[in-house]
Amino acid sequence: MPGNSDPEVAMSHTAPPPGATAALVLADGTVLWGRGIGAAGRAIGEVCFNTSMTGYQEIMTDPSYAGQIVTFTFPHIGNVGANPEDVETGTTAARGLVLRDDITEPSSWRAVRDFDDWLQSFGLIGIAGVDTRALTRRIRDAGAPTGVVIHAPDGAFDIAAALAEAQAWPGLEGMDLAKEVSCTQTYRWDQTRWEQGTGYGTLEAPKRKVVAIDFGAKRNILRCLASTGCEVTVVPATATAEDVLSHKPDGVFLANGPGDPAATGTYAVPTIKALLDTGLPMFGICLGHQMLALALGGTTGKMARGHRGANHPVKDLTTGKVEITSQNHGFQVLAESLPDSVEVTHVSLFDGSNEGLRLKDRPVFSVQYHPEASPGPQDSHYLFQRFVDLIDAHKR
Repeated sequence: MPGNSDPEVAMSHTAPPPGATAALVLADGTVLWGRGIGAAGRAIGEVCFNTSMTGYQEIMTDPSYAGQIVTFTFPHIGNVGANPEDVETGTTAARGLVLRDDITEPSSWRAVRDFDDWLQSFGLIGIAGVDTRALTRRIRDAGAPTGVVIHAPDGAFDIAAALAEAQAWPGLEGMDLAKEVSCTQTYRWDQTRWEQGTGYGTLEAPKRKVVAIDFGAKRNILRCLASTGCEVTVVPATATAEDVLSHKPDGVFLANGPGDPAATGTYAVPTIKALLDTGLPMFGICLGHQMLALALGGTTGKMARGHRGANHPVKDLTTGKVEITSQNHGFQVLAESLPDSVEVTHVSLFDGSNEGLRLKDRPVFSVQYHPEASPGPQDSHYLFQRFVDLIDAHKR
């Protein structure tokens, strides 16, 4: 079993091995022991895995990870430290994390603090020393389980209580989490993408007005919109069509977010339907893609293991090109449910699942993956230009 020092992972013993300061308790009774990292305490969530080699700050602050405990398959998480720039929101969304190796001293010129210190400052609870390969195989084969991660520096664990908590948690299906991570007040965004030597910029001369409906928007998505000349007004997930249109937008953006799209759709779908009737250009990402599909008459469903990582190949059927994409979703649009007015534009080359759509008769499209995350690194940035091109054509 991997780990820099004892204790090693024990997947069946309920008595903590010597030196254990953390445990991950799964709803099926599995207990994984290790060493605590981050804040002391306990957290419950759906245990998923992410295959990214870096970008762990972005992952832990991505609102789409609300309600989840992230298992990193790459062993050296934290080795480049942490900084105040690589965050997607001002608060964390993920509930905890699972690592194979201990966090080491930072070794990046951009680091300003140790990753463990950063975790503590955000109240994030984690465990290191886990056989993440075995845990990943378990998730891959049996689906994402509910788990409770515990960091107890004194070595005192109540495994029975943690197991009962895990078994009682309802899971993400049917759960509306967008309201929990969305903004509560409307605000303007004008910060542009990061550039080496200058950092983030400011949009000086906006050419278009875009309203972004915040189901859990990542900051870098808003930066990408601003970098294409869009003055962005961000409104809460519960905004009505009248709220959106009061800002006189040239286009509407449907943001990413967490939870079950069918649950969020109870209030978001009527708004999107009304906005579709205006003929305004519209672009959706991740949960926004799923919300759009529901508004068009499609359906969504829970995936067995989801897509989470920065190495997912997606084919753009409109160009024939393959993009290396960053993804984080546990639900999917069921392509066969889409009406004839909708064209499937992108598919996953991993499992053939739907990754994009567009309307045949209106300037509306969406993708399941995250073009702003730049794993390619710029394979998918054309999507933001595609959106503003539709806006400009509509304005003419």
